[in-house]
Amino acid sequence: MKILITGATGLIGKEIVKRCHEEDISVHYLTTSKEKIKSEPNFKGFYWDPKQDIIDDKCFEDVDAIINLAGATIAKRWNKSYKKVILESRIQSLSCLKKGLSRVKNHHVKHILSASAIGIYPDSFTKYYDESFSIISPTFLGEVSAAWESAVDKFSELGLFVSKVRIGLVLDTNEGALPQMVKPIKLGLGAAFGSGEQWQSWIHVYDLSKIFVHIIQNELDGVYNGVAPNPVSNSELTKVIAKTLHKPLFLPNIPEFVMKLVLGDMYILLYESQRVCSKKIEATGFDFAYSNVQPALEAILK
Repeated sequence: MKILITGATGLIGKEIVKRCHEEDISVHYLTTSKEKIKSEPNFKGFYWDPKQDIIDDKCFEDVDAIINLAGATIAKRWNKSYKKVILESRIQSLSCLKKGLSRVKNHHVKHILSASAIGIYPDSFTKYYDESFSIISPTFLGEVSAAWESAVDKFSELGLFVSKVRIGLVLDTNEGALPQMVKPIKLGLGAAFGSGEQWQSWIHVYDLSKIFVHIIQNELDGVYNGVAPNPVSNSELTKVIAKTLHKPLFLPNIPEFVMKLVLGDMYILLYESQRVCSKKIEATGFDFAYSNVQPALEAILK
């Protein structure tokens, strides 16, 4: 089997490449940096520039499926111009891929799997969201996720079947949100955000990468939540990080207006609440290595 991956050098992409190679799946990847192009037996790079609609059509040779992770990071202060970058980078990437694939007459690609985000679900302290929930969050993240999913759905026009993974808070040692949460706690300055009661639907990056490969190998279509089975409150997550690091927590919770001054509109990432269900992916035979947050954090932080 051979898979084409966009965003293969990012946090999730690097882990998916590892899982693919463990399963003897060859990887083609697209990069906007010509310096990052490698040519190895099971890992071959190709140049693209989605902004200019440039893509090396050879990237599709002998490829069975596409995993799309491309898009500008949301972990950066949002302003009006950067919000435009976040949205357009996702739509342009998929548009460029679709145009490139439509030019190739005898390709083998039958499946595309794209990242999305649980930010598509509205903020709620009480609801328990599964994939059938259809009301989209009115926030910027809801808008981005809905547009992202709509863009990948268009690949059905080329005869591909389409899958989407709505990703939660990804726990990783070096990248993503966790290192930023760990820093103040290590300094004894950790605190929960807002009421601390908002739900954090998290997943260990190992399990997330396994979900992507599982969906491709089993040719599963439709939407799947990329979250662990047991969400926790922000307060509980903060306490478990502190406990794992053997650090005290004594500061009062951080109010919204403080983080809005620091992060701009991005502050909602810390204060929104989405309790999200993983039962659909589990029903396909997927087993989580990290179902509970404490063992996941111990594996990462120790």
